[in-house]
Amino acid sequence: MFEVSGYDLFVLAAGAMAFGIFLLIKGGDWTVDAAVFVAERTGLSPLFIGATIISFGTSVPELFASINANLSGYPGISLGNVLGSNVANILLVLGATAFVFKVTADAKHLYKDLGMMLLATAILVVGMLSDGFTRLFGLGMFAILVAFVFYQYRTDSLMIEDDEDDLCEAPAITSMKQAGLILLGGLVALAVGSELLVQGAVQTGSAIGVPEAVIGLTVVAFGTSLPELATCIAAARRQSVGLILGNIIGSNTFNILSIIGLTAMVKPLSVDPVLLGGMEIWATVAVTVIFAAWMVVVGKLTRPIGTAMMVAYVGFVGIQYVIN
Repeated sequence: MFEVSGYDLFVLAAGAMAFGIFLLIKGGDWTVDAAVFVAERTGLSPLFIGATIISFGTSVPELFASINANLSGYPGISLGNVLGSNVANILLVLGATAFVFKVTADAKHLYKDLGMMLLATAILVVGMLSDGFTRLFGLGMFAILVAFVFYQYRTDSLMIEDDEDDLCEAPAITSMKQAGLILLGGLVALAVGSELLVQGAVQTGSAIGVPEAVIGLTVVAFGTSLPELATCIAAARRQSVGLILGNIIGSNTFNILSIIGLTAMVKPLSVDPVLLGGMEIWATVAVTVIFAAWMVVVGKLTRPIGTAMMVAYVGFVGIQYVIN
């Protein structure tokens, strides 16, 4: 019988992860494109689309990867993915964006969105410390998100400015039928990509002796944060501060309330002891709180700050492999 060496297994697993990440990115792009077209056809405002659908769309890879991992019996990857993605979104994505373009904002436009992100983070901590991600808890998390999105829609006081509406314009889709096919293709790519990424991550962790939760916290989280990185860099080139901050703050909120919420609703989510025994949960809280406080008090991210953020992210990832 043909045997695969440890090195060959690692190469195959890494290849599966890379292809899975590619499918997740493409699937996320197609899903967002179709969703934006359908939303505009149904009369939703471009502001609402940009602050909700784009944020949720860039979180779709995390959603599929987390649900797939939990159903496959790897809850550590599910929670690690969300924790790591939120850290990556702030330190890596915003750091890289600030390196390209100075990010500035008026604090009064951020209170509501930052407040919801902090509330979501607090709910995450409660769920993890109590190991309480039951179906009912997940339903409650998702209900809070739905209520917040509805509140945004009704108040129409979203943080993306009117002159940035063109950033949310739909791609070259000409009919609902075409949008449906693109949406279907995106969902298939997400499903296949999430399976490849999860299974590749598990095998990679086994090959190098790293816990699945750490793989989820680093490699999987980095891969599923690439859509946010691409969106923010594109927005930076257009000097669109609103879309940059709206995407990151919204994505971090969606990551917790929708991804963990929906994952727990599908199957109760247990907390991997690795994520409680180290610095992972508190690092995520610290990064989130410091970022929120910085944007309220200082209100800008410059190139030196962006560089420091990226260095901090590299350090965060490196520490995971040292302590675990």
